[in-house]
Amino acid sequence: MLSVSNITCSRGDRTLFRDLSFSVAPGDLLHLKGKNGSGKTTLLRSICGLFLQDSGEIHWNDTSIRNLGEDYFREVVYLGHHNGIKDDLTAEENLTIAAVLDGDETDEKQIRIALERIGLRGYDDLPTRVLSQGQKRRVALARLLLTKSPLWILDEPFTALDTSAIDLLQEIIREHIAADGMIIITTHQEVALTAGHAKQLELGN
Repeated sequence: MLSVSNITCSRGDRTLFRDLSFSVAPGDLLHLKGKNGSGKTTLLRSICGLFLQDSGEIHWNDTSIRNLGEDYFREVVYLGHHNGIKDDLTAEENLTIAAVLDGDETDEKQIRIALERIGLRGYDDLPTRVLSQGQKRRVALARLLLTKSPLWILDEPFTALDTSAIDLLQEIIREHIAADGMIIITTHQEVALTAGHAKQLELGN
């Protein structure tokens, strides 16, 4: 379980949000909302341990993430605005490296199955620099099909995806939630997933 208690974050001289508290339990989908500049990405990066908040505490299963270190990072997958893939590597090579960094045991067969499901069959051995933006996004999202991490932090994951890919990603998210996974997501796109039973948190409100 993730618990955020009374955190305050600033950028320069501007306070983005103050004394913010919430929790995410197994099976929860939290839709983080707010205008551009409200601090959504800053909050997500704080939860991932990539940004140190001004004050307050972030706990994973009742222990501060600062004390957990690498043990916590293995519990979290963060997909940001950038795909985080290397253009000179193939989709398969990118996913192999991501799995090693995440501490997930996987093999070539599992990676190929993930790429096929995400719609990249026949593209797995091409350098990702020749892929379209939507295909590169699919490579990044294929990581979700391989990870064992229970907490997914997804910052605008539907960007550059066509309708079929958006539907597929929503299906993958629903499967993770049904398996008692936890997800925090931001999106400017109207999708059925966040209009349903998702918990809502709006910054600046």
